[in-house]
Amino acid sequence: MSTSKKKGLGRGLKALFGDHKSNSNQESAIKINKSKANIGDLTPNKYQPRINFDEAKLEELTNSIKKNGIIQPIAVREDKLDPGRFEIVAGERRWIAAQRAGLHDVPIVVLDLDDRESLEVAIVENIQRDDLNIIEEAKGYQRLSDEFKYDHEKIARFMSKSRSHISNTLRLLTLPKDVIGLIEEGSLTAGQARPLIGLPSATNIAEEIVAKNLSSRSVEMLVRKKKAPQKSGQIKINSNILEEQNKIQDRLGLSVLIQNKKDNSGKITIEYKNLEQFELISNLLKKN
Repeated sequence: MSTSKKKGLGRGLKALFGDHKSNSNQESAIKINKSKANIGDLTPNKYQPRINFDEAKLEELTNSIKKNGIIQPIAVREDKLDPGRFEIVAGERRWIAAQRAGLHDVPIVVLDLDDRESLEVAIVENIQRDDLNIIEEAKGYQRLSDEFKYDHEKIARFMSKSRSHISNTLRLLTLPKDVIGLIEEGSLTAGQARPLIGLPSATNIAEEIVAKNLSSRSVEMLVRKKKAPQKSGQIKINSNILEEQNKIQDRLGLSVLIQNKKDNSGKITIEYKNLEQFELISNLLKKN
């Protein structure tokens, strides 16, 4: 796929549906045709990043479709293994609501996309419409990384997000499964959960956060207290040091610890977990 084509996808679905002026390279990913298909000939996207559908919003959409029909076509690609059937690229929620509304056929736009492009479009559509929770978003990025060899910088460029946002979002997947579950169900925010990354007691602290409804800042202070006692000659981290530490963490997308002594000497520890993160730190330190 050419760079210009990727940028077309990154700008959103407008390019795919022909609402955006595109060059010839971008046109190769744009619609083949618009038509209708039997609702039973569509299948869910195996690359759909969204796991949970809000039931109340789904019911609202169902009622809207009963009254007004489907305004925006469902984006699909042809099923190469089963001619005449289509895999949904974007619009699975509309498809589900259309079934509930009793529709027999639905408007579609057929796109010529490979597996990578299908995942890209599905992620872009959901994120642009704020339909993904942070864990679903992270899992979508993880699939781009694992299955299609995207590094963090490439994901950031494609999604028009900062590299630190991508790295911080992916780091949430290193939390224990029960903590991730609390995030998915909305009991814990990403801001509350992020300080727990790498802590052996993350689950217990997460339960305390939920029980006490602690703010993100309170969580940071709580985590400090939970950690091992500081060495002699050190003082508890103050708010200014904590603020600077958080800024560095947001900038790098990595875990950072500033240990400041009474005489204002100390050390900054930056934790990396793979070669890519090591090279990021190394390159930043070697810049003039």
